[in-house]
Amino acid sequence: MQQTFRIYHTNDIHSHFEHWPKIVAYLKEARHRCRLQKEPFLQFDIGDHLDRFHPMTEGTAGRGNVRLLNEAGYDAVTIGNNEGITLPKAQLEHLYDEARFPVLVSNLFDENGQRPQKMKPYEVFKLENGLKVAVIGITIPFSAFYKPLGWRIQNPLDMLSELIDEVRDEADVVVLLSHMGYFFDQQIARDFEGIDIILGGHTHHLLKQGINVKGTTIIQAGKFGHYLGEMQVTYDTDTKQVVACEAHCVAIEHYRQDEGTESLLKELTQEGTIELQEPVAELSEPLSVSWFEESEFINLLAEALKEWCGADLGMVNAGVILDSLPDGQVSKEDLHRICPHPINPCKLTLTGSELREVVRQSLTEEMKHLEIKGLGFRGKVLGTMAFCGLEIESANRKAGWIRINGEPLDSKEEYEIATLDMFTFGKIFPGFAEKKKEYFLPEFLRDVLAWKLSQ
Repeated sequence: MQQTFRIYHTNDIHSHFEHWPKIVAYLKEARHRCRLQKEPFLQFDIGDHLDRFHPMTEGTAGRGNVRLLNEAGYDAVTIGNNEGITLPKAQLEHLYDEARFPVLVSNLFDENGQRPQKMKPYEVFKLENGLKVAVIGITIPFSAFYKPLGWRIQNPLDMLSELIDEVRDEADVVVLLSHMGYFFDQQIARDFEGIDIILGGHTHHLLKQGINVKGTTIIQAGKFGHYLGEMQVTYDTDTKQVVACEAHCVAIEHYRQDEGTESLLKELTQEGTIELQEPVAELSEPLSVSWFEESEFINLLAEALKEWCGADLGMVNAGVILDSLPDGQVSKEDLHRICPHPINPCKLTLTGSELREVVRQSLTEEMKHLEIKGLGFRGKVLGTMAFCGLEIESANRKAGWIRINGEPLDSKEEYEIATLDMFTFGKIFPGFAEKKKEYFLPEFLRDVLAWKLSQ
């Protein structure tokens, strides 16, 4: 005898709510069809639903996102890196206090080895047709960021076999919610037996039909809610096997909006905006910024980074400041608007010769106009690089001698540079990835800027 059920899933919404009311409308209609056909269904989010670039998420500390998931009827979620490492520990501990769904993440613990409140490694869902579906959650183990926040994150690949064995004893179908990325998902499908379905996220791949790797169906639905994942699973109760997974992604852009969700989004955005009205500073004169030339504003941020991190020099790109500030009162909302990135300060060590090459590279026209996507950056272009504690003895800042705090740069000397965490991921300055570094969490750039302006 064969039994079927459906799975609906989203991933990497990143607080891009342009299509969220359409997603909810589609889900409501899909669930209605399932009920009419007496076909069970499950609904999951695979992490990075929140992103602090959005004022609603920032102002409500992500609780507004949880309310959206509640109202949309989700059965379970896992967390992504945006939930895990862009919120202070206390905020993550209470993020899901009002959640009406289990939060499945098997590889996150506090410093005492205890799982966070409201989080569990897996859930077994018993469907109306009698099938039991075990759902395991895992998230990408960015230990360099979790540890300073007071968390202990494990590599889920070290614990997955035990979890699969545990749930296989009580379930017919095993589903993995994986915020690990497409390439890890393929590795998991190759190396681990017993997983029927991997619903993925993190790398923003769009697998419109899903793929099959050694009998495991993998699917991921892109990013920002442009697509919704849908799957019909067929299970044979005689052979006790999944015999079919028909997976595809639904383009949502031209779907109708759910009016109730639209109203809720407006309400939550207003609530978040009100929370951000708190004043942080008073400016006696405007602070202007230009992406392609030095300005007082970006130099101020370079100075703030140097002081915050206790480094020899500060280094920051002008593109992180999206707009100027007028004179008068500055609120948290103002700083969030002009510096929305979930980017943390970082300190790393370079030799003088390495620093010279970084300065040379950073001041090229190609780097100034480099368009950045991801890495926490929510702007458009890198922009010119500003330094504090570093002087270039050249009219055009492209050649000549370099001085560090008034002294000639020594090629063999080591220097501590206060900069942005996104520069250490290896894509912009590849040499930074392997360097000794210290991340300053949970503060973002706008927090450092608020601290400096308040002085």
